[in-house]
Amino acid sequence: MPTLSRGASFWMLVATLGFLLFASSAPSPLYIVYQAKWHFSPITLTSVFAVYAVALLLALIFAGSLSDRVGRRPVLLGALAVQLVAMVLFGLAHGVGALFAARIVQGVATGVGMGAISAALIDLAPKHRPHLGAVLSAAAPPFGLALGALGSGLLVEYAPDPLRLVYWLLTGVFVLAIAGTLAMPETVQRSAGASLRSTFSPSIGIPPQARASFLAGAPVLLATWALGGLYLSLGPSLVAGVLGNSSHVIGALVVVAVAGTGSIASLLVANRHPSHVLIGGALALALGIGITLLGLNDGITSLFFIGSVIAGVGFGAGFSGGFKSTVSLAPPTERASLVAAVYVLCYGGFSIPAVAAGVAVSHAGLLATTNVYGSVLVVLALGAAAATLARHRRATATAAVAA
Repeated sequence: MPTLSRGASFWMLVATLGFLLFASSAPSPLYIVYQAKWHFSPITLTSVFAVYAVALLLALIFAGSLSDRVGRRPVLLGALAVQLVAMVLFGLAHGVGALFAARIVQGVATGVGMGAISAALIDLAPKHRPHLGAVLSAAAPPFGLALGALGSGLLVEYAPDPLRLVYWLLTGVFVLAIAGTLAMPETVQRSAGASLRSTFSPSIGIPPQARASFLAGAPVLLATWALGGLYLSLGPSLVAGVLGNSSHVIGALVVVAVAGTGSIASLLVANRHPSHVLIGGALALALGIGITLLGLNDGITSLFFIGSVIAGVGFGAGFSGGFKSTVSLAPPTERASLVAAVYVLCYGGFSIPAVAAGVAVSHAGLLATTNVYGSVLVVLALGAAAATLARHRRATATAAVAA
């Protein structure tokens, strides 16, 4: 029998979601250490980063709505068990092949777990604050990404056995998460008569009532997570190779500047109109990227971090606005499949451009690649702001005519 109340289960799931993303960014400050120790190329570096996102995407596509049919608890328990395997693989890794294996396993665990947790948070949200589940589903991932990069960077700089300690600590965290999941109540009744084939068939979907909101938020979601992919894969390399600072902590703070600020921003705009949040987030993203590129090209570290913080505001606001305006529109039996569709879009932007950047770095150099990458994101963000503003004005005009 469950022993956790709905309220305690809600906050336990928020923490679990945060730690799943904590674990996903923990390798980021270590990539440059792995690269120096095992002598692999920038393409290999971004590929190690990207296989995680590809595995996560496949998990979302084939199992993203699994918890809608078999229940939240069993799906989350399976995801956490797989995550434990990933932590052990990281902890025992002695070559780049083991890194690929660990990242793939981690991607599967995170993809399955994120879909189930995000849906369960909406199920368990307090009745007096029904939007809190969607708000924290948007805020917890960037917060976890920021803490994972910072914690791992501090351990690399100051702790013994830096390549493994963070993974053994996370192993303990996920054991506790399994215990908490066993004690939480189930929020979805298991579907009767579902075959194994239908259970694991491609299962992302966008309910008709959520399609307009999904399409409106898609450009911003794509741009924000593409920026996150650049920072998590090449951020520490930019600090070391372009700005000339070899500190692992400073390299980790690059990720914190974007992801941590993004998490705070998503909480601050929680009660704002989603369209306004999307527009403001897109504009902040474009401005922040522009300042970041200026700092990189002039070699000014402070300007680079100021731009990263502003871009982080855009990241958090843009993702929060798109996520909140979309996922709450789905009925409970279609909620996980819609969450999966949102994350498929986000992680497509998170991974594919980062791999392309890794290929480009080998040919054009790190700074030139970053300039082109950032410029494309600025154009995409400004286009998204213009499109969302036009859609909002049309909706306002229609409402005025109806009134």
